[in-house]
Amino acid sequence: MNELFNKLNIKPKNTEIYVKALTHTSYAHENQTEHNERLEFLGDAVIELMMSTYLFNNDLSDQGILTKRRAQSVREEALVLYAQKLDLTNYMKLGNGETTPKPSMIADAFEALFGAMYLDLGFKETYKVFLNVVIPNLKLVENIKDYKTQLQEFIQLERKSLTYKTFKTGGPSHKPTFKSEVYLEGDILLGYGNGSSTKEAEQNAAKEALSKVVKERV
Repeated sequence: MNELFNKLNIKPKNTEIYVKALTHTSYAHENQTEHNERLEFLGDAVIELMMSTYLFNNDLSDQGILTKRRAQSVREEALVLYAQKLDLTNYMKLGNGETTPKPSMIADAFEALFGAMYLDLGFKETYKVFLNVVIPNLKLVENIKDYKTQLQEFIQLERKSLTYKTFKTGGPSHKPTFKSEVYLEGDILLGYGNGSSTKEAEQNAAKEALSKVVKERV
């Protein structure tokens, strides 16, 4: 962990909270220890607030554009990219059945890490890390494919609406599976997708729907 702390350029007060931030539920269940889900919940809000703060102070665009840029910059694929720059997977604790972390698990760990830093060091010190770790990589995430956004923009050309219905389909509490269905105008099924998180399932549903509507328009 000291190697990670050096990369982040922080001096933690409570090292245990960082260990918890990088502990997946699969490892926690096998070893009867705490996992990172609550820290993930907090870190999600912390990162969004910090991105909002940065954009507000450095981008003079209107609210609609700022909202879109923030969403693109804190979405799962972007978080995974930031995490990869830290080699975060090298420090994650996974259960025996999780030899390779899924993108959603990496993104969750990155969020939990920021939740841990916020609790341990406060907003000011955590924001310094955010500026060093996230901001230099913003250009890299601008072109990340976001299937939900692409589908939304495509459908808006015809002034129609999209809705997602996502529900848990099975799996143990530490490894649930989800299915998402995307509907046009509330009742026309465009596509569906599965995933290990609601975000992943919705992205896969949007990806399938996008492939269909693009073919129909060609």
